[in-house]
Amino acid sequence: MGFRVLHLVRPFLPILPEIEQPSKRVPFRERLLWTCFTLLVYLVCSQIPVYGFKNTKSSDPFYWMRVVLAASNRGTLMELGTGPIVTSSMIMQLLAGAKLIQVDQGVKEDRILFSAAQKLVAIMIGLLEAVAYVASGMYGDLRTLGFFNGFLIVLQLFTAGVIVMLLDELLQKGYGLGSGISLFIATNICESIVWAAFSPATVNLGKGMEFEGAIIALFHLLVSREDKFKALKEAFTRPELPNLTNLLSTFIVFTVVIYLQGFRIDLPVKSSRVRGQQGTYPIKLFYTSNTPIILQTALVSNIYFISQLLYRNYPGNLLVRLFGKWSSIGGSQLFPIGGIVYYISRPPSLAAALYDPLRTITYLAFILSACALFSKIWIEVSGSSAKDVARQLKDQQMTLKGHRETSLVKELNRYIPTAAAFGGFCIGLLTIMADFLGAIGSGTGILLAVTIIYQYFEIFAKEGVNESSLMFFS
Repeated sequence: MGFRVLHLVRPFLPILPEIEQPSKRVPFRERLLWTCFTLLVYLVCSQIPVYGFKNTKSSDPFYWMRVVLAASNRGTLMELGTGPIVTSSMIMQLLAGAKLIQVDQGVKEDRILFSAAQKLVAIMIGLLEAVAYVASGMYGDLRTLGFFNGFLIVLQLFTAGVIVMLLDELLQKGYGLGSGISLFIATNICESIVWAAFSPATVNLGKGMEFEGAIIALFHLLVSREDKFKALKEAFTRPELPNLTNLLSTFIVFTVVIYLQGFRIDLPVKSSRVRGQQGTYPIKLFYTSNTPIILQTALVSNIYFISQLLYRNYPGNLLVRLFGKWSSIGGSQLFPIGGIVYYISRPPSLAAALYDPLRTITYLAFILSACALFSKIWIEVSGSSAKDVARQLKDQQMTLKGHRETSLVKELNRYIPTAAAFGGFCIGLLTIMADFLGAIGSGTGILLAVTIIYQYFEIFAKEGVNESSLMFFS
């Protein structure tokens, strides 16, 4: 076999951090413990502030994406969240999907090299993002911080990024349940929803002290205001804080996504070895699950980050302004006001969407096409394409009922690519709907939370968990 791009990764294999594959199947109880331990590490790191951080009011380039990328409160060790891992996965999948690198998922060496390449790229992206964060002044002016403090911050963020990568690998190798990325994202989104509903924090926006949590604010307004009807109206419509309409929208989106999770086509299969043995192979509407929206979110977050960085340093450059113009509106946070970035960003409200139809159309086209495209690419590089499914069925000595083995790939191709593209399109559509309804945590976040929680429900159901299995934890 001749030289290939993946062979460049071979010298790095001995030095890349890796979790060993378990020698035998890990018991469910132990996997649950490892999952809880992984989540605990993430939550603790989410509360530990970065040493040397100077509180600054500079703009946050990941302002819209923190919840979705599991990037916790600003200035903590989990500042980068799952961003480097997801970005690395997106880059490698695009390269593989475009055939710029040759990968045969049926060959063990190719799978090892491709996984190592993703890990190497994630480490490099984590380091570059950490350096860019410090260099852009997010942690204070470099002249005030000093070289040593700046180096320490980069080292902390980089180390935390590697820890997140290893925690994700720990779960995916079979020591835990699901994946670390999904677990952290779901936790972050659910935390933001619960906080928006029950936060006891108080703020003053010019109308006196108000509770941040929508449900707590409802009871406080009903008790403190004489006009109960006006108090109830304010609880449902207050514009700058979480309100009951946001909570209701979130519940509606949760219900719709759970309902759509059940949409699938069951293809009848039979054993080619044992006569009479039959079953079904399900092809779900969300065939690629939440992968398209994660990849689309990672793409947008990196575009925003690069655009803000360029505009902050070269605001007069014509190409930079064509890429994206930014401005702070009533605070330090920057918002897109022009350029390509403006036209692919979500309008802040339905009124704004109607006021600027060109932006709305380009935003809709970008989200829907990106989700459908990423979904189609993902099936080719993740081992879930028609060819891969046909090979898996043949390995299990199964075939589609009423079809010959030679036509198996052709028949599966009638369903799988369509399900992947249409499922990705539906995911994008649901995201847009949730955003315009004002769901808490953004439409992307709600969609991710529901699909991830549903995946864990399926894992529990598959494991056949019963009360005796969980007795250890009660």
